[in-house]
Amino acid sequence: MPIETWDEIRTAYQVARRGTVSGAAEALGVHHATVIRHIDALEGRLGVKLFQRHARGYTATEAGLDLLQVAQATADQFDQLEGRLHGHSAKVTGELVVTSLEVLSPLIAPVLAKVRAQYPEVSIKFLTDTRLFRLEYGEAHVAIRAGQPPEDPDNVVQKLFDQEMSLYATRAYVKTHGKIGAEMALDGHVFVGTVDESPRARFLVWLKQAVPEAQVIYKVSDMRSGYDAVEAGIGAGFVPVWRGDAHPDLVQLCPPLPDWTSPIWLVTHVDLHRTAKVQSVTSALKSAARGWGRG
Repeated sequence: MPIETWDEIRTAYQVARRGTVSGAAEALGVHHATVIRHIDALEGRLGVKLFQRHARGYTATEAGLDLLQVAQATADQFDQLEGRLHGHSAKVTGELVVTSLEVLSPLIAPVLAKVRAQYPEVSIKFLTDTRLFRLEYGEAHVAIRAGQPPEDPDNVVQKLFDQEMSLYATRAYVKTHGKIGAEMALDGHVFVGTVDESPRARFLVWLKQAVPEAQVIYKVSDMRSGYDAVEAGIGAGFVPVWRGDAHPDLVQLCPPLPDWTSPIWLVTHVDLHRTAKVQSVTSALKSAARGWGRG
């Protein structure tokens, strides 16, 4: 890539991040006319509009967002290279993007708070969208995923912890319906289930196979709503053991079955895995996860 092209991409990256020509010019230490010239030249070279111009500044188009992701990943790789060339780790600065399951937020937020306290020059973006973020395009630096281990050869995949799930209910529910016990006595119980006809989580597969449909009296589209329903006393339902055991009004109805355990994976891209920014959060997560579950 010609140097001038990278300068233009770096300029576009700053415009997308800050939303204004003046903000990008200040960040880069150049005149605002240089910023405009770089954007015009890059759009001309690529043959697409990267920004929508309006009275308040610049908003990235879909093509501009794609370029922003590539530029972010490239900038992170330059940081790593600079650290190696100078014989020390690059500083932990700039934006750090972590994507995860929403239900793990109570575990992850305290870890990210400690990272932010240790590295005050970093800003953190925590994404819990249901779609799979593409690490190779710089959409995230660190991904936390459940189920089968990701198989992309460009990813570094590490086991974070095994999340045990079990059936819980409120104390009032137990007083009326009793426990299920190791013998799995399901008669007389009502359950919180899922609207998904083909769930992937093994504990939800078990629920659909083992519990008669008539006993599933409340169905949800996401796990967090399921936890809320159980905690509200609607019925028995699956809750992570780390959450259920910490709740003052929830009672574990039976011992967890092996099939109810979900492995949780820590995923990073091979090109950025050893950068100081990525290592700062992966090390903190692995340390904290020793107290989250089995494994």
